[in-house]
Amino acid sequence: MSRLLAYLPLYSWLKNYQRDSFVSDMVAGIVVGIMLIPQGMAYAFLAGLPPQYGLYAAIIPLFLYALLGSSRSLAVGPVAIASLMVGSTIADSTARGLGDPVTIAINLSLLVGVILILLRIMRLGAIVNFMSHSVISGFTSAAALLIAISQIRHLTGLNIPSGGFFTDTFSYLLSNLQAVNSATLLLGLSGLFTLWFVKAKLCCLLERSPLPVWLVQPVCRAGPMFAMIVGIVLVASLQLEQSHQVAIVGAIPEGLPTLSLISIDLQLWQQLLTPAFLIALIGFLESVSVGTTLASKRRERIDPNKELIALGAANLGAAFSGTYPVAGGFGRSMVNHSAGAQTTIASIISALMVVITVSFFTPLFYYLPKAVLGAVIIMAVIPLIDVKSFTDSWRFNKADALTLLGTFAFVLLLGVELGIMAGIAISFILLLYRSSQPHIAVVGRVGDSQHFRNIQRHDVATDKHILAIRVDESLYFANTRFVEDFIRAQCASHRQVEHVVLICNAVNFIDASALESLENLSVHLQSQAITLHFAEVKGPVMDQLQSTRFIEQISPGRIFFTTDEAVRELGLGDAEVYEI
Repeated sequence: MSRLLAYLPLYSWLKNYQRDSFVSDMVAGIVVGIMLIPQGMAYAFLAGLPPQYGLYAAIIPLFLYALLGSSRSLAVGPVAIASLMVGSTIADSTARGLGDPVTIAINLSLLVGVILILLRIMRLGAIVNFMSHSVISGFTSAAALLIAISQIRHLTGLNIPSGGFFTDTFSYLLSNLQAVNSATLLLGLSGLFTLWFVKAKLCCLLERSPLPVWLVQPVCRAGPMFAMIVGIVLVASLQLEQSHQVAIVGAIPEGLPTLSLISIDLQLWQQLLTPAFLIALIGFLESVSVGTTLASKRRERIDPNKELIALGAANLGAAFSGTYPVAGGFGRSMVNHSAGAQTTIASIISALMVVITVSFFTPLFYYLPKAVLGAVIIMAVIPLIDVKSFTDSWRFNKADALTLLGTFAFVLLLGVELGIMAGIAISFILLLYRSSQPHIAVVGRVGDSQHFRNIQRHDVATDKHILAIRVDESLYFANTRFVEDFIRAQCASHRQVEHVVLICNAVNFIDASALESLENLSVHLQSQAITLHFAEVKGPVMDQLQSTRFIEQISPGRIFFTTDEAVRELGLGDAEVYEI
């Protein structure tokens, strides 16, 4: 039993738990709970589910993550991007007649949980390394834009058709401006204004006031709650749902979600497997990224393998409590950290706030206008549209910027699932392209030292009978022709060359195609009275070469320990100086 408890991060944190830590956790839990209740309802709305399912997703999953998670500050629950992906999957699956939205959402949770745990069993947590920052940034920005655009229908009261290109929403809006529900639009705009005012004005005013931090932080994070209260009061007092046909949430069932078994439908699972894998991958990546960032501020580390188990268990908990997939949210996690969360006890307190809400206060949300939920969603995702990442990438590495832009465009044009797969494909294609044309430098000696540098960048001396070439990439099938053509071209332009020294200090492996190419290159150079040599070959690569007949086949070529040794032994003392 003690060994099992030792596996739980919360158990080790509680060993030194103090009263001050509990106070910090309680404040953080209350602050996050104030955000979580309206956001949970709004994100369920985004996922195409009744609002109570967003609250259900913030109960059992939070308890399970609190027990198993290795991040002190990560706030797990319904998140915008996963909600969009769930909504897209539900819309596609219901259109095919595969089931009702709730059944599809529950099966998605189950599959996401199983996939995450399988990734842990197979020790594939490093799979997230195959998704570059550019792909994630482009995907997140495009998804946030799609989310914001999708809420226009709720802010205007128009029955804008789902599906199609994102531009169809604007076309429909422009052609039906006269049908916009003015009361709904005003409620939506009032919600946007309330959210902006609380965050940009009221919060700044309170932070400069003498009020204690424990009171200021909940108020600053209560913008969504204030917006909902304003909307509810206006609709209920003016009876806008009757007089102006304002769409409202309506009756929300009271009580906690019930645990139940899940009926397995293999045909449904076959259709849900790909979106479930992408939801699991994106959710895990977002959670680990946020958790790592926040842990580094404490000079701590999170365990990605434990995160796979914790998030997998949280999603299984979501499935058996009848709701949709969860992940670690960036915004709430940052709030949780800044509010002073010391352990995952803060998440338990947030979950308890949701429990109290669904047990006693759901009737208060009857008159909540859907336009306000749309406003909450829009204000939550706008910060995710990251233009700065593109401009920074363009200045630093245009290939990364093109990956970001390509992912952004494909998500907008093809949808969430196909868009992110296209983005991943673009990043791999660009990776292959970059490595297929590696940086290659002709090098010379720096003064009388043993250092050799690029003749185009430094004042160096070379021997006209020796061509020293450094390849800054491993040698494999995609770049071997490029390297071979470069060496042949250099030999053709340096007629006095008798020796070529290939410097391999940046070569980490050589595959069979490259080995064959080097053998052919050696034969070709020997026909031109030029000998191919190697220098600074790494140990693992040398082990590869010694397991073949390559060293014999390049004879009289040799393998030198250093470039300096090669040039001194092969040189004739006939130096040529390159000056920059």
